[in-house]
Amino acid sequence: MKRFFGFVVKEFYHIVRDKRTLLILIGMPIAQILIFGYVITNEINDAKIAILDKSKDEITMKLTSKILGSGYFLLDKNLTNESEIEQAFKEGIIREVIVFEQDFAKNLERTHSADIQIIVDASDANTANLVAGYTQAIINDFSADYFRDMQLPMKITPKIRMCYNENLIGAYMYIPGTMALILMIISALMTSVSIAREKEVGTMEALLVSPLRPLPIIAGKVLPYVGMAFINVITIIALGYYVFEVPVKGSLLLLLLLSILYIILALSLGIFISTVSKKQQTAMFISVFGLLLPTMLLSGFIFPIENMPKILQWFSHIIPAKWYIIIIKNIMIKGTGVAFIWKETLILVGMTLFFIGISVKNFKIRLE
Repeated sequence: MKRFFGFVVKEFYHIVRDKRTLLILIGMPIAQILIFGYVITNEINDAKIAILDKSKDEITMKLTSKILGSGYFLLDKNLTNESEIEQAFKEGIIREVIVFEQDFAKNLERTHSADIQIIVDASDANTANLVAGYTQAIINDFSADYFRDMQLPMKITPKIRMCYNENLIGAYMYIPGTMALILMIISALMTSVSIAREKEVGTMEALLVSPLRPLPIIAGKVLPYVGMAFINVITIIALGYYVFEVPVKGSLLLLLLLSILYIILALSLGIFISTVSKKQQTAMFISVFGLLLPTMLLSGFIFPIENMPKILQWFSHIIPAKWYIIIIKNIMIKGTGVAFIWKETLILVGMTLFFIGISVKNFKIRLE
């Protein structure tokens, strides 16, 4: 028994001395609890909206104040006519447009009824439902409170219209996110583990003593993964279109070109991970917890980024999948072109050049 306890104590000291093991056993659960606790929520916080007030009377002003004072919405812009609504949605900033009809207060006095149109960006079906539901609840609460002492019943009727996804098909949200996730798995995870495996078993030495420079070696290793990932892009788009009826309203060529850019970025991330990893397990650990989980949780794939704490919103800016998902939704669902996604494209280009540069720099001519 004494020998057994001595063995247990030895193993305990071994775990304590191994920083990577401690990180997995202690750090990972803490990080997951905090991330999941803040990310997974059914609440709306600071969703940006636009308002088109055709009446601008006392009641519309008070109702607007009620909506903005709820803490759930932020006013991004006031629109002047209906032609600006589609442009506002295509910019990808606002979630909802609230339209007050002409002579809103006068209609209430004459007919005891007035209409409000709620137009929601339904490219993210879950968020669209929440935004519309919150807005409708606030309007109903305002009506019950404001007209409480009226002898004749007054009724404000919200008319909800889902833009880009009228039937709230969930595939409109999951197809873009799934593309980003699968391409990251194939390109980054498989590349990093593959190169790390060759370093671990020693087969990389033959390449390192060859006259080839680091860049051709890297290109030769990752080129097959580019082809595999591109085949997956075509397959996912085809399945989305023919099986789930997810349209490609914009340019298919532009979508494929920017998908190749994202694939190259993911490959450069995988190469970078392999250059700092001597073992397959290390490469897999970094890939899973440094790339895959953030891609699922912090890219806007499943949960709206604006609902997260500020620190996670800032962190989401360095997640490549966030910008790729924005690009996909704009091209496939909204039918926009380069004019609306140039910023996201430049961010992906910058990230790609950065990681290719540091990967080539870190790729050693001889093993250490």
